[in-house]
Amino acid sequence: MSARFPKPATPLGPRARIAVVVAAVLLLAGGSVGYVMHAEQRTKGRQTEADASFALGGPALYFRDTAGGRVAHQPLTAARTGGTRTRGGPACDRFYASDEGALCLRAKPGVLPKTYAIVLDRRLREKRRITVPGVPTRARVSASGRMLSWTVFATGDSYATTSFSTRTAILDLRTGYLIKSMENIQLTIDGARYHAPDVNYWGVTFARDDNRFYATVSTKGRTYLVEGNMRDWTAKALRQNVECPSLSPDNTRLAFKKKVSDDAAAPWRLYVLDLRTMRETPLAEEHSVDDQAAWLDDGTLAYALPGGGGRGSDIWTVPADGTGTPRVAVKGGSSPVAVAG
Repeated sequence: MSARFPKPATPLGPRARIAVVVAAVLLLAGGSVGYVMHAEQRTKGRQTEADASFALGGPALYFRDTAGGRVAHQPLTAARTGGTRTRGGPACDRFYASDEGALCLRAKPGVLPKTYAIVLDRRLREKRRITVPGVPTRARVSASGRMLSWTVFATGDSYATTSFSTRTAILDLRTGYLIKSMENIQLTIDGARYHAPDVNYWGVTFARDDNRFYATVSTKGRTYLVEGNMRDWTAKALRQNVECPSLSPDNTRLAFKKKVSDDAAAPWRLYVLDLRTMRETPLAEEHSVDDQAAWLDDGTLAYALPGGGGRGSDIWTVPADGTGTPRVAVKGGSSPVAVAG
């Protein structure tokens, strides 16, 4: 008996091939839309706003609780000795605050990532919401609560690579004026005006006068600390290899992460820069810190590191003078900020 084989399929004509491709695209698109709708419904199905009794007050350490993604707080003394947290804040992916108000960055599910930049009052009630394209990464509020800044990844999702693009905005709450992107600021490097298509800014930190600020700019594979001026919208580079600066409460020093290795898994170390002498001091934390550290007071810094025991991240503290030993302040937390009262 001779073996029987199926007849070869008739080759598809050009129109049939186009029809198959269109059908496949529609099927994939339908699946994507279904996923997006599911993600949106899942977000809507959980509480995202603060409980009525949850507000800014202190002295306390506020932070994002990684277990549920909502803001929590605990007594500031507990950051050094351990203590019970109080939950009930808004859902945020990045959070920062002053005594007068807060900024909550919340990722918006979708095929193209977006971020809600949500301005909050002292009771953590929403005052204004701005939607921007990208993934949330940095948030800052000036001491007065007037100036706000946020950074999103437009492409890529790691500062450890060169294949990322950021967009940093600044909002003046007193005037309502929004600078959607810092890329048009008049930048000076080595005493000369600088223009380049690859310029990226991130990690803004404000001085007490709400005019001076510091930030990171990257271009041509290098990073610089820049000092900016809001009134005349200018920025000048002060030194290289400074990322995610954070100004101390007394406005005399900057905490920052410095690249000390080409190892993508551990490229940075925390330093403090004296703005008067420009002297750098390495801190006792030897792990690579990919965070914009926050000052709890003029002598202590807080920052997030990958968490233990399956937690997304933990908050650690370390003295700002290079002495001492790092300590865990919050298990299962990120985005730390001290609120005085």
